[in-house]
Formats: sequence, C-alpha cells, structure tokens
Amino acid sequence: MSKPEIRVQAGALQAFTAQVFTQAGLPPEDAAIEAEVLVWANLRGVDSHGVLRIPWYLDMVDQGLMNPRPDIRTLKDTPAVLFVDADRAFGPVVTVQVMQQVMEKARTVGIGWGLIRNLTHQGAMAYYALMAAEAGLAGIAIVCSPPNMAPFGARAAGLHNSPISIAVPAGKHRPVVLDMATSVAAGGKLTLAADKRIPLPAGWALDGAGNPTTDPNQAQILLPAGGPKGSGLALMFQCLTSLMADNPLLAPVLRGGPHRHNQNSVVAAIDISLFLEVDTYTEHVDNLIDELKALPTAEGFNEVLMPGEPEEQTYQERTQNGIPLPPGTVEKLEAASRRFNIPLPAGL
Repeated sequence: MSKPEIRVQAGALQAFTAQVFTQAGLPPEDAAIEAEVLVWANLRGVDSHGVLRIPWYLDMVDQGLMNPRPDIRTLKDTPAVLFVDADRAFGPVVTVQVMQQVMEKARTVGIGWGLIRNLTHQGAMAYYALMAAEAGLAGIAIVCSPPNMAPFGARAAGLHNSPISIAVPAGKHRPVVLDMATSVAAGGKLTLAADKRIPLPAGWALDGAGNPTTDPNQAQILLPAGGPKGSGLALMFQCLTSLMADNPLLAPVLRGGPHRHNQNSVVAAIDISLFLEVDTYTEHVDNLIDELKALPTAEGFNEVLMPGEPEEQTYQERTQNGIPLPPGTVEKLEAASRRFNIPLPAGL
C-alpha cells in the first residue's frame, strides 16, 4: 500500500525552502522570493510547479545551469520596453524584478513590455500576471524553453509547451487569471504523477521513441493541447520570446546541439485606466462573471468556474489545512534536508 500524503503548513514549508536555497548560494532575499513562488504554487494546487522542483533546481546549480549570484543586465530600456539578460538567474528572482519595472512603465506610458533572455525555470506563470492584476493593471506572462513537445503531426519533440498567463482585475470577485501550457498537460504533472506513483491519463505524452505512454517514468514528449491550436500557439510564442531575444532554443537543439535548460520570457502590463475608469472595468468583469455563472450547468458540473477559480478555492483550503505532499515529494525534501543539515518542516 502506498504511503498517504502528508500535510505541511505553508509557512513552515516556505521557511524550509528558503533555507535550502540560501544554502545553495542564493542571497537570502532571493531565496525568499524563490521559496514564496514555489510554495504559492503548492497552495493553489499547482503542485507540478511547487517544491517538488527543489532537487531539479539543486542539480542545475551543481551543473552550472542555474546561477545563484547572477549579473542581471539591462540591454535596452525605453519608456515602454525593457530588455534584460538574466545571466541564468533563478526565474522568479529576475521575473519579479522585471514585472515590477514594466508595471511602472505601464503606469507612465500605458504599457510595459519586458523581454527576458537567458533565465531559468520561473515556476507558475500566473504569479507574475497576477502581480499586475492585483495592482489594477492587466498582466501577461509567457515563457519558452528547449523542445519538450511534439508539434502537431510529429512524434518527436520540436516545440516547447510554452505556457501563457493572462490576468485582469475584478471588483467583488477575485482577479480572473488564465494560466495554461500549450500542451495537454504541463510537463511538471508528469513528475507529480511519478511522485504520487500513479499512471498518466492517455493522450498526455509519448515515450522517447514517440510511442504513446501512460508511464510517468517513461514519458518524455508532451502532446499539444487542441492539436494544431496548441502547436501553433507554442510556435508563435517562440517567435515573440526566444527569437526576438536573439537566443533561439529550438532550432539549435533540432540540429543536434546540446539540450540544456534555458528560458526566454515576456512579461507585460497594460494600464486599463487609459481606456476607462478601473472601477468601471472591474464592474464589467464582475457582471460578466455573474452572467456566466448564471448559465445552466452541463451534466456532471455543479457550477461554472472562471479561470483561476479552482486554484483560488484550493488556496483557501490549503492555507487553512496545510499543503498535501505525496511520498515522492517528501523524499525529495528529506534529501535536501540531509544535504544541507536543515530540519524538515514540522509534520515531516
């Protein structure tokens, strides 16, 4: 019989995670940001982008692929545009900085567009889009990496399952936030299934030979959501990020070059108040949500949920009752605890 999931309070898990990354070489303030973004994902039920990533990040630090002390450089800075080289920084560390800067640009000139090249895994992209929405702006965040998804019609990896998040503020409701990969399922969900010791649903992934598989330990290639639609979005997101940043991550790998972790990203903010009063806009959003929720539900559904609403419900429940950690994730935290001689969070 498999071990049950163990629940850990978010504060204790975040403090432990920050200690791990401090020991791995990050300045304490950067380690705190990294820990907050990971545990925030766990609180929202996006466990594929939570603390199960810790050993992967540590491995990449050991290999020199993630830089705990980066030299983050601004390459171009105009009233509306920011272009930054992250020097392989931990994704959340640089992305929070850049989103804060493009939000200020949006307040000044109406829009801020930040292009970040040469960074590493950013965690759940909704975190950054919501930074803008919670400040009364519209937010967008996109990220691309080396190939891990089969283009429509192929059975080998040729695209990245480039996630996108878009968030807008509401009034009486929480902000509406879309956070989706262009694959059927996010790549981290394969790791989560392995941690839970459960099979994948059919249609999620292929093995290394291009054959369909439900074994999370054999799955290597993701499949695009909506066939040509997810595939097409992923291609265009590469054009807006990696190619525009002069840091192509697909073609070099497909030509036989090294497959190393690297990312390019766009974060953007839009000042809604240039078009109408923010209170009027959020009232429009509230009215739209109310009307959608008043629609008759389909068979098997109790209510019509907005993008981000399931995660918000999970956030409330886990804030109160703790974050459930499957056996594989617990083992990863135990390994980090032994490596750095850090006490595990209470409950583990």
